[in-house]
Amino acid sequence: MKSEHEVVAVITRPDSSSGRGQISAPSPVAQIADELGIRVLKHANLREPRIREELTQLNPDVIAVVAYGALVPSELLTLPRFGWINLHFSLLPAWRGAAPVPYAIRFGDEITGATTFQIDEGLDTGPVFGVVTETIKLDDTSTSLLARLSVSGARLLVQTLSGVSGGQLRPELQRLDEISHAPKITADDCQIDWRQPALAIERQIRAFTIEPGAWTSYAGDRIQIGPVEILPTILDGKPGEIIASKHEVMVISGSQTLRLGRVKAAGKREMLAADWARGRRVQLGEAFSVTKSSANDG
Repeated sequence: MKSEHEVVAVITRPDSSSGRGQISAPSPVAQIADELGIRVLKHANLREPRIREELTQLNPDVIAVVAYGALVPSELLTLPRFGWINLHFSLLPAWRGAAPVPYAIRFGDEITGATTFQIDEGLDTGPVFGVVTETIKLDDTSTSLLARLSVSGARLLVQTLSGVSGGQLRPELQRLDEISHAPKITADDCQIDWRQPALAIERQIRAFTIEPGAWTSYAGDRIQIGPVEILPTILDGKPGEIIASKHEVMVISGSQTLRLGRVKAAGKREMLAADWARGRRVQLGEAFSVTKSSANDG
């Protein structure tokens, strides 16, 4: 998005290795900044000694933060003229923390949004400049919802920077009676417990699609489950039991039956659930594990 503001530098993580050949590559943010001719500062965290010196030399009016995931050291907060302004993907004080979008979907929120606020020493506790709202659709995944929020949130951030620099915008303290928290997601959080009601499972799967992915275990192997459909019928059987036919795969939950869409076995490509079940020769009465296990198991 174009604006009258000049981006003098970008701070992002150092290059990281990925893929089978462990090839070192810059972050997506660094790649775009390089293409635009913007200086890139690569730091693992903001406590590295060089950070203060580099920021002092740049003398920025404001530092905009998006999805940083860690607290800004207190000694750096007052360095920019207008401080540090964060774009957060929730309606603060709801879902403070690292994973606001997945938590909003998992817990059935109908409305979410994005918030710009002044960073202080707390975790997403600073006073708010502005918000934009977004309806959560019944088929939204974290990926689709975040895609919309990134567009509306970018507009909000630019408007906030203009309002702050022009002196027309002042932040307001967050309410203290509507606070909720969205801590970093773990692999254990993503494990499906088929004893739960169908709606809770369906929301969990959408919340963790595409990353990090909701998963279950079959015959000791981890299977990542894509979005599912809740069926009106209730089939006899135990939670986790798989009913596979030529064209579909259904799983019994703690309430209704779920129809699987796409699945991905560890080390395999994503495929239709029916193709997976046929390849594994799933037999009548077999089931996904319902026992919560360590993320390191399997």
